[in-house]
Amino acid sequence: MRAAVVGAGPSGFYTAEQLLAAGFEVDVIDALPTPFGLVRAGVAPDHPKIKSVTRVYAKTAHHERFRFFGGVRLGRDVSRGDLLARYHAVIYATGTSIDNRLGIAGEDRPGSHSATEFVAWYNGHPHYSELEFDLACHRAVVIGNGNVALDVARMLVLDSTELMPTDTADHAISTLRATGIREVVLIGRRGPAEAAFTNPELRELGGLARVDVVVDPSQLEGLENPTENARRQSLELLRNYAGHGTTSRSHRLELRFMRSPIEILGDGAHGRVTGVRVGINRLVCRPDGSVFAEPTGEEELIECGLVLRSIGYRGEPMDEIPFDERRGLIRNVGGRVIDDSGVCRGEYAVGWIKRGPSGVIGTNKKDATETVANLLEDAERGALNEPDEGLVAEAAGGWLLEQSPETVTWDGWTEIDKHEVASGESQGRPRVKLVRIQDMVDVARKRSGVPS
Repeated sequence: MRAAVVGAGPSGFYTAEQLLAAGFEVDVIDALPTPFGLVRAGVAPDHPKIKSVTRVYAKTAHHERFRFFGGVRLGRDVSRGDLLARYHAVIYATGTSIDNRLGIAGEDRPGSHSATEFVAWYNGHPHYSELEFDLACHRAVVIGNGNVALDVARMLVLDSTELMPTDTADHAISTLRATGIREVVLIGRRGPAEAAFTNPELRELGGLARVDVVVDPSQLEGLENPTENARRQSLELLRNYAGHGTTSRSHRLELRFMRSPIEILGDGAHGRVTGVRVGINRLVCRPDGSVFAEPTGEEELIECGLVLRSIGYRGEPMDEIPFDERRGLIRNVGGRVIDDSGVCRGEYAVGWIKRGPSGVIGTNKKDATETVANLLEDAERGALNEPDEGLVAEAAGGWLLEQSPETVTWDGWTEIDKHEVASGESQGRPRVKLVRIQDMVDVARKRSGVPS
């Protein structure tokens, strides 16, 4: 039995691991020449321990029935039909790469960006490495109260001693070191108890070398301690920050709650960002116990020269795969892809494109377990896809190698990895990333013997 996994991020590798254990031959394809998805291009550069999970994925990749084909894009180099003609199961693990929009006036002004772009830029994603960010302003506003919002805020105020030992892309290091930003304000529409960031991320802010973390004590008044332990710890951390006051440190990072952006202001109709007009909310409990933010009618203006929005993500429709436009996900039940007629035989979804952008990296392992269990149940009752056996043999022989001029195998990725690590050694850094696809392909092929 042969399976194709589309996407080489955490969910793709956890899926591959479980399919290999079940006896499948697994081909993992990815649009980039490099594997690991958001672990490489999304995890903050100053979080190397989180990135160490790639050792687990590398172990999976060394299985004799595993193959990797990077630089192969679904919808460009291969089609849904191509894969279904050659594999008994196709699993989509493509993630949610499109950022949600605020839908307010001024959102597209110069100086207003998505966190997706900024994160990909400083992590050296080749599709974003040519972007430019003007960080000459004094204050930035980050809209969102999740871990990604904290990541981008933290990256804006890292000291050089904290930035230089990381694998931040070289082009981003030079810009971040020259930044004029001295203050970052994070705003979230609901209250402190509803914030989505995790406690390790929140606690980490207190250890930044040159940064005061600022929380207005009045925002914490009257809040009862939640019964949930993680929420209770989060409020304790916020109370500690609120009680510290400010010092003589050069930078400030303020957490400001119950604020919703109304308009991004600027010079003229299309001029650069000069501020954000926000509405002040109050929290209202629904009968089911959930909390929502209700406008009070009061407003305030936060002057700034940079706005980064981090308000969630959605998937991108691909090659006529059934898609839920409202949720931004592949249509599925328990990982089985469905359309208006029912279950799409032999097609599955896993990870964020299946359930939405939630959880941490390890959450994807449990998610993959559900999808693979349903896939194996289908295999047991003869309900997988029935490909053309001649084309199955073609796929087994390396058909994917010929589908893109940018195809990189696992051996090729190993050479890229060696090159990047060696480039970083002299600088005391974990690696210096290649950020252009052609450079990656050249290194992979010159050293691994794959013809160009």
